[in-house]
Amino acid sequence: MALNARLDHRNPLVFDTHELGRRPGALQRLTRTVDAPKDFGIKGVIGVPEGAPVELELRLESVMEGVLVTGTARAEAEGECVRCLEPLQLDVEAEFQEMFSYPDADDRGRVIAEPGDDAEDDEDRLFLEDGLFDLEPVLRDAVVLALPMQPVCQDDCPGLCAECGARLADDPDHHHDAVDIRWAALQGLADTMKDGEKDEMSGAEPGVDEKQEK
Repeated sequence: MALNARLDHRNPLVFDTHELGRRPGALQRLTRTVDAPKDFGIKGVIGVPEGAPVELELRLESVMEGVLVTGTARAEAEGECVRCLEPLQLDVEAEFQEMFSYPDADDRGRVIAEPGDDAEDDEDRLFLEDGLFDLEPVLRDAVVLALPMQPVCQDDCPGLCAECGARLADDPDHHHDAVDIRWAALQGLADTMKDGEKDEMSGAEPGVDEKQEK
């Protein structure tokens, strides 16, 4: 990965490693609560709403080639049950670990004259910029992996009725009388015959009444 564009130390997801120094073995622990960025999750499925609190616990360790960042993020995600389509909330905990390399050192910690000479290696690496690193891309990847691809409101959610769309959890006894398609045509014919008999009877009644009146 190419060197980061100018990082803003005021960004809550940008961290400063100057206090840590470049002495291998030095440790720094940080806790921070930040606002969730936009589109933080699996789009259209489940995610942490923009601006919602995300609690971070970080461990920064100085190593030969850079700073090793290990952490945990906790937040509450919102989405929709894939079975019954009801809104749901889910506590998410994501763990991550990432190396942020010094721009002037190779993967063995040796100082190199021209950072970024090996473009192929740089593609997969994240770099420190003036002692700063941006945690957002690492955090996004970790949260997406921690979220369910098919969230459900409860493990045994029965979903919706295939015929009328009713939520089955609200009415466990919900059902529809099944009609055997082999008898459906005969049933329709029987109903037609009954209707015809009724029509004949209704047509005869006026004549009977007239005779009775006479």
